[in-house]
Amino acid sequence: MQRLTVAGRLLITALVLAAIFFAFRYFGGNEALRKLQPKDKEYSESQTLPRADDKTAEAAVEESSASDGGTTSNEATSNGPQKPFTYTAPEPQNGKLKGVVEMGASGFNSFIVRIDDQKRWKLEKAEFGNSLVMENMASDDDIRSGLKSYIGKMLDFGVGGRDIQFVVSSGAVKAEGTLKIIKALKSLNYVVNTVTPEQEGSLGLRSVLPADFYDNSFVVDIGSGNTKISWKEGGSTKALETYGAKYFQNNTSDETVATEVKAKAKQVPSDHRNTCFIIGGVPFELAKSVRKGKERYTVLDAPSAYKLENAKSKAGLNIYKAIAEATGCNQFVFDWDANFTIGYLLTLK
Repeated sequence: MQRLTVAGRLLITALVLAAIFFAFRYFGGNEALRKLQPKDKEYSESQTLPRADDKTAEAAVEESSASDGGTTSNEATSNGPQKPFTYTAPEPQNGKLKGVVEMGASGFNSFIVRIDDQKRWKLEKAEFGNSLVMENMASDDDIRSGLKSYIGKMLDFGVGGRDIQFVVSSGAVKAEGTLKIIKALKSLNYVVNTVTPEQEGSLGLRSVLPADFYDNSFVVDIGSGNTKISWKEGGSTKALETYGAKYFQNNTSDETVATEVKAKAKQVPSDHRNTCFIIGGVPFELAKSVRKGKERYTVLDAPSAYKLENAKSKAGLNIYKAIAEATGCNQFVFDWDANFTIGYLLTLK
């Protein structure tokens, strides 16, 4: 070695190092190097980036959010297929336009309806809004401007001023803020019509229950302030009142409400439990997730198929479930057009 030049020594050293490197690599050096690396994160196969055919995280979140307000595929399957509802409401012949504004516990709702001399009717236009009447949070200006807006739109649509009616729901009547509504309407020279829960149940039945179903069906109207259960018995209408979907605001428990609702629902005659025609704010939310196109009648899924987060919606679902369990009815049909105030219009000449 001493006789070798400096260049020769460097060449031999390089060859020895190269031999050691290739031997280390051949006998598992890569694995040893990996073991020497710091372990910041360990990635499993499921944590790799999604392939083109995988669901992205964003899509999964959207799918999860959508299920909160509707049904899940597993639940819908477990409840079985819904019995179809094929009834078609008759159209009015040369009817007249009439309008009505409902002052409800949760909002001002307006309906423009065409009615003929045989009381056949068709909803031409509907508008919904919030009023916060039960919370007494609607100011005089809110009410006055809201009512003027509804009146103006009805007049523009072609409804005569004398054919516009104002009805306060039985749930809203109980609220302190309702006095503001009546005062505002009187200042505009309009008459306000109030109804009892029994009258409201009867009027709801008149608008939603077809004559062909008088002998085997009943009606439920789940409102914010109360729920009405009604049916035809002979030549008269029976109507009962129970808790509404805002019962949670009074710290009333779900169990207390379910018990009373079941007791009232069990009074529906057994031969009138074939189909339940259901209306109201919460049924509207339930029907949205299962509606097919622009159909007027939507068959709701079983109560267990819905997952809801909103407090009012969950309370209304509790009422729906109690009625379903008490009556054993397995066909709840939501009518997108009917409302108890339309039933009121049908009583007028």
